[in-house]
Parts: sequence; structure tokens; C-alpha cells
Amino acid sequence: MKNVAKSRFLLVLGLASAFQFSCQRQSSAPAASTASGSPQLSTGRNFSSASVAASIYEGIEFDMPKVKETKFPDYSVSITRYGAVGDGITKNTKAFEQAIQDVAAKGGGHVVIPRGLWLTGPIVLKSNIDLHAEAGAMVIFSRDFDDYPVVKTSFEGLNTYRCQSPISGNNLENVAITGEGTFDGNGDAWRPVKKSKLTAAQWKELTKTGVLNAKGDMWYPTQKALKGDTQGSNFNVPDLQTKEQFEAVKDYLRPVMLSLVNCKTVLLDGPTFQNSPAWNLHPLMCQDIILRNLNVRNPWYSQNGDGLDLESCKNALVYNNTFDVGDDAICFKSGKDKDGRERGVPTENVIVKNNVVYHGHGGFVVGSEMSGGVKNVHVSNCTFMGTDIGLRFKSTRGRGGVVENIWISNIDMVNIPTQAISFNLFYGGNSPVLEEDQKASDEARVEKLVPVTEETPSFKNIWMRNITVSGADEAVALQGLPEMNLQNVNIADSYLKARRGISAVDASGISLKNVKVITEKGPALTIYNSKDIQVQGLTFNQNKEPVVKVMGPLTKNVKLESKDFASAATQISTGKELGKAAVSLQ
Repeated sequence: MKNVAKSRFLLVLGLASAFQFSCQRQSSAPAASTASGSPQLSTGRNFSSASVAASIYEGIEFDMPKVKETKFPDYSVSITRYGAVGDGITKNTKAFEQAIQDVAAKGGGHVVIPRGLWLTGPIVLKSNIDLHAEAGAMVIFSRDFDDYPVVKTSFEGLNTYRCQSPISGNNLENVAITGEGTFDGNGDAWRPVKKSKLTAAQWKELTKTGVLNAKGDMWYPTQKALKGDTQGSNFNVPDLQTKEQFEAVKDYLRPVMLSLVNCKTVLLDGPTFQNSPAWNLHPLMCQDIILRNLNVRNPWYSQNGDGLDLESCKNALVYNNTFDVGDDAICFKSGKDKDGRERGVPTENVIVKNNVVYHGHGGFVVGSEMSGGVKNVHVSNCTFMGTDIGLRFKSTRGRGGVVENIWISNIDMVNIPTQAISFNLFYGGNSPVLEEDQKASDEARVEKLVPVTEETPSFKNIWMRNITVSGADEAVALQGLPEMNLQNVNIADSYLKARRGISAVDASGISLKNVKVITEKGPALTIYNSKDIQVQGLTFNQNKEPVVKVMGPLTKNVKLESKDFASAATQISTGKELGKAAVSLQ
């Protein structure tokens, strides 16, 4: 295993050129010391202490307390004081551990990582610690799986075992990671790779190490990693019971890079987090958390390479960040199925402002693990460039949970390969852009009614305004469940340019007001088995097909504004199965 790790020093060989990691090379002096060798506060260091600007709280539609902010004593120590060597070769796990212990024992302060390449095993944070990575500092986490023991945790919303995260903290108060440095999770050492992701030459070179699955189309770093992928996985969580069983497939249990569990008053401000084995940043059941000025990156091909997964957290700010990742970028969760419902802790009171997302399966995402609920969320002034989906809401039967009271405004999107806005309550786990081993039928809509129980997810009361889309395959896809319609989604004052228009299936209480839809084909608006639909101020480009198409035996109370249509007879198409009063012009 160690030989395999050594042989794969950078990324997945030829793919390294597609995802180059960089760090700023600025001069930075190590921590000052007295003649006796005891550490003192360094002078001239820019430790993050700026308070949250009042503008972050402006325009919020719900009552929310101001997020508590971290405060640290004027005490700092450099990891070099404990023998750390920044050559990228020497393993500095002990130096990090001793520096953190020393500062914590003295009541807290700053653990400083100077410019350099700092190889290390896992870093475990403590209360009242600011881990400060200076400009030009690059922390590189070890590729040796033996450095990461199997621990009890939660992953993808389920209680399970996983390898210890490169950075972790449990039950902490007043903790931060700051500075302009970089934390690299060495995720390429862990991740399986699909043959379809590589050129023939890259695949040939990669397969000189590791093992292949039976089909020969998936590469794994070790036999243990392959074995873990054959254990009846629930997505990426093996269907195993005991710790010993998980140990047998340890190499498959890719950790999230940063795991913070049950922590209060948290600040992440400034660093780059990149190349994580699985999810990048995972605050779980945390309170009063600020994430700002971050650069969060994963290779585009990284499976489960989410940027931020904010799970069952309360009172959070996410602003002025940049994401370019392999899966969902800014994602809100609250546990999965029975485990999530029993935890019963929603994600609530969150402000998301001024973020940019490049590649990702979704720009802003809720779900699909939302069994504890998500509520009171404000998202504004964000730009999504090339994300597979822009605004993405997903769940499925069996989850349960309620997602409600979401306000989204001033969102700009360009070059979206699928839906700009998507609600999918039949989510089956596939990525929006299907790969050769995936099928659209896995997420197909099933019209058959099932009983409404605690396992039935509910999405309702969502407002969107000033949404601008310049290029998407589909403008809006609203898909609820037959037994639990998507409820009260409101879109206003928006411009949507896409190949196809807006569709509403199994939805109720949908409102479109002053929305312009520019399509290449098909109707601007399609309604199926939906009710209580209000459309005012709809503008569109005229093509050969009807502008509005209304279908489905369950559709009723669709109200369209008559002045929007020059010729209702040709511009509005209604199915023969509709009731007489299903559609009306106001």
C-alpha cells in the first residue's frame, strides 16, 4: 500500500496538468523566540479579527440572531518551534499536535504555519485555537492510509465508520482556520477513477499501479478499496455493521477533508482548501459558524468532491467565497432517512452571499440528505458559471423532512448544461450530466401514489427573484411527488434564456410574475398534474409551438393573465383530459 502511494506522487498522472495546485510565495518570518527559547507573540502578523460587516445582515427576510464571532488571546507560536520542517518530505504530525496542545494549555491563541511545504498526518483541533496558515504555506496531507484510523462518524447523512479526516474537531468552542495558505487533502491517493474520465494514454499509465474492477473500467488504489465498493453500498456507505468489517475495507472509506462536529463559534477565513478525498468542508451540528474569503477546489472528475456540506447547523454565514469542485458546491443537508429523522436537527438560519461557483454539479444545493429539515435560508448575489445545475433542490421517497422558507435573489448563471433551477423529488443519486454507466431511468418519475408518512419529503415556501440565466438546457424544472406536491414556489422579475422553458409537474401554489422566457424549442411553460398556478407578466419569444401547454387529469385552477397572449387559441394548448375550468384567463 505504501509503495502504491509513493508511486502516485501527484494527481492521477496525466490529469495533473488539468488541475494544478499553487501557493503564493511570499516571505514570512517564523515565530519570534526569547533567549530561553519560549515562544512569544509574533509582530506584523495579520491574524483575522475583522467583524462581520453589517451589510451581510441587510435584507434578510427572517429573524436571525447575529452570529457569534471568535476571539483569541494575543499569543502565537510557530510550528517550527516544535521541529516542523517545511520541505514537503518530512512528516510534521507531531509538531502540529504539540503546537496545538501548547497553545491550548496556555488558554488559546494562534498556531502559525509559515511559508513552506508542510507534510503531515491528521490535524486535530482544540478549543480556542486559530490555525493560521500564512501566505505561501501549503499543508500537504499524507498519502499513507495508515495515518488515518477508522473512526465512528456520519457520512452522507448516515451513522457509519470512516477514516479520520485530515482536519477534525469534535465538541469544540471558539476555533478557527485563517490565513492565505493552502490545505491539500491529497485526494488522488484515495479516489477511484473511471476509465471514461481519462485518455487512453492516461489510463494505460494509471493502471500500472492499483487494481481494476471485474469490468476493467474502474481503477482503485488498492484491493481493500475495491472490496469496499462491493459491499452493498448505500451510495458510498458500505452496508456493514462492525468496526472490524469496516477495517477490512478501510482504503475505500475516503474521509471528508475538514470535519467539525458539535462545535460552537467557528471561523474559516482566507485559506484555500483543495483536493479532498471526499467532501471538502463538512460542518456537522455546529452553531455560530462563519465561512468567508475561502477558495474551495477539487478536480472536476473527483467523485463526491463537494465543496461545502453544511449539515444540521444553526446560525451560519457563507460569503465572499469561490468554489470550483467535482460535485455540489454549496450544499445544505440534515441527515439521511431514519438516521437523519432520529437526529432531528435541521439546518437553519443561514445567509449565503457574494459567492462565485465555477464547475460543480450544483451551485447552491439543498439535499438530497435533508431528513432533519432545512429552513430560514437567504441566498443572494451569487454567480454560477458552468455548474451542471444552478439552483438545485433534491430528495426522494424515504427521506422525510421539510425544506421551507428559502429566499433566493440576484443570482446570475451562464452556460448551465442542464437545468438552471431544478426541483427533483425523485433523485436517484446520478449526477446531472449522465456518465456512460448511469441511466436516466434511475431517477424517472413514478406516478403511482404512495401513502404520506414520516418518510415523505416536503419542499415548500420558496421565493426567487432577479434570477438571470444566459444559457441553459432547461430554464426551470419543478418536479414534486404525486402524493406530496412541491408547494408554493414563487419566481419573479427574472430573465431565463435556455434551450427549453419552464416545466411544473406535481406542483401546487406555483407563481410566476414578470418572468421572461427565451427558448429555442418547445413551450415557454409546461404544466402537468399541477394546481393553483398563477402566471402574470409572462413574456416570451414566439415560435411554431404553443407558448403554454397544460396537461394532466389532476391539473386545476391554472390562472393566466390574458394580456400576456396575443392569441390564446394558438398560444395556449390544453389537453382533452382537463376539466372545463382547469385553465382560465384573468
